[in-house]
Amino acid sequence: MRVALFSTCIGDALFPDAHKASALVLSRLGYEVVFPEGQTCCGQMHINTGYQEQAVPIIESYVDAFSDPSIDYVIVPSGSCTGAVREQHVRIADRYGSKALADGAEQTAKKTYDLSEFIVDVAGTYDVGAFFPHRVTYHSSCHSRRFIKVGERPKDLLRAVEGLELVDLPNEEECCGFGGTFAVKMSEVSAAMVSDKARHIKETKAEYVTAGDSSCLMNIAGAMSRQHNGVRALHMAEILASTKENPWTPTKAAYSKEKML
Repeated sequence: MRVALFSTCIGDALFPDAHKASALVLSRLGYEVVFPEGQTCCGQMHINTGYQEQAVPIIESYVDAFSDPSIDYVIVPSGSCTGAVREQHVRIADRYGSKALADGAEQTAKKTYDLSEFIVDVAGTYDVGAFFPHRVTYHSSCHSRRFIKVGERPKDLLRAVEGLELVDLPNEEECCGFGGTFAVKMSEVSAAMVSDKARHIKETKAEYVTAGDSSCLMNIAGAMSRQHNGVRALHMAEILASTKENPWTPTKAAYSKEKML
């Protein structure tokens, strides 16, 4: 079976390790992984800030990149981008684009899956052969929790990782405060929210905090760095990619203070 990896703009520009890890996990599960070079952005930032008509060319790019019938599924290591494709593309294409674009967006949306959804629902497994002997807590991002409703899938995948101790995060359901442009427009509110999130993470005594969205991890890592709490942020795909034979070694500055500046 042939799957395409949608890297997302923030992943491509800032956090490629998470997407390399996703490709590695999918390959380990027996899938042929391809990377259409025409892919760009999901358009979520434009749509959420009111520039809906301007998002039409971005939706066209997504449809062009992933409508190839030889691609069985599109895998996204980001709940927020998965949500944009599945919940926004058809509506915006229908409102500002054309019927042909809306039809194409509907087809690509149907085969677009968050990484955790795909592993559990399509690959039909929780155990991907991962080994990560560390204490970890999980942040449930707003879009993955409320928009696409991944439920317990990410945590079930983490529980199946050999050597990993998963600890509950207090107030897990609370937002980290990023929200794309929300963090810019409402910076003081955002800073207070992520400060609370970082404090709760510290309370778990975890070595790592993980999530399915690099944007949330970027925001959280910045707050943890300012609080000097010693916890590292790591995308869930990187944990799933790690094995006894080949332990995953993330880029040192992946979600560090230096990356935030």
